[in-house]
Amino acid sequence: MDTLTALAGQIAQLDAVDSAQLERMRHEALTAQTPWKAEYGAYQSGGWWTTSLMNASGDPADVTIGDCAARPTDLLAQMPATAALLTELGLNYMWVRLARLEANAFLWEHRDYDELDQVERHRLHIPLHTNTSAFLVTGGAKVHMTGGRIWRLTPTYAHGVCNLLGPDRIHLIADVYADDAYRRLARRPTLHPGSAEPLPSADAAVLAERLQAARGMAGLGYTDAAERMLLRLFYTYALPEGAVYDLIAELHTSLGDEEAATRWTSAKRRLLALTA
Repeated sequence: MDTLTALAGQIAQLDAVDSAQLERMRHEALTAQTPWKAEYGAYQSGGWWTTSLMNASGDPADVTIGDCAARPTDLLAQMPATAALLTELGLNYMWVRLARLEANAFLWEHRDYDELDQVERHRLHIPLHTNTSAFLVTGGAKVHMTGGRIWRLTPTYAHGVCNLLGPDRIHLIADVYADDAYRRLARRPTLHPGSAEPLPSADAAVLAERLQAARGMAGLGYTDAAERMLLRLFYTYALPEGAVYDLIAELHTSLGDEEAATRWTSAKRRLLALTA
């Protein structure tokens, strides 16, 4: 099975967005008086910010997503082009956000939706402002989500996001319930050649060398930097699910810190929604 076929269930391109409307939406996202909030701190390196356009409360600073009958927030009222597109799509919205990822920032490997009611829902991304060093990793491949289209991400698969060099990556993210309008939008999912790049595999010798380098950093007192170096391997190599968390736990075990090793093992279970 080729890479694109294998990834089809995890990430795909749906309909195009009118370029003039997309430019108006981009301008709104860049210029609105946006109450950016940091949330889901355990999932990120820092530098990932969100604000809500539709949610349960109508407050754009309410950014912890959950099942609801979403209504527009005060911020969306200031963004007419964005509001028009959301209306045109006619979807059953659970939550709609703007998400901003700064340069040299990461969303660590995780999966979403596990804590929500088990009803069919989907996550849509509309890139508004991006760069080629910003990409998603899922299924052992990296995908730069280009502008001009609506993308569907299936976040129940383990995934992570990074923005290596900047400028900021800003996406409109809509979580929607499955209905006829969604099925019409998603009737012809595609993933264009060149959109996905398989990551190289890391053999045991490479991982051992990186772990040894992390031990050296921790030995000099740079334990946080050592952990982050190992976390970033997810964006460089195709690794088994949760392997970076296992490496960090192994790092702390080798340093005699079983409390930290247990903490990272628990983090792996929580971030990846593992039941055992």
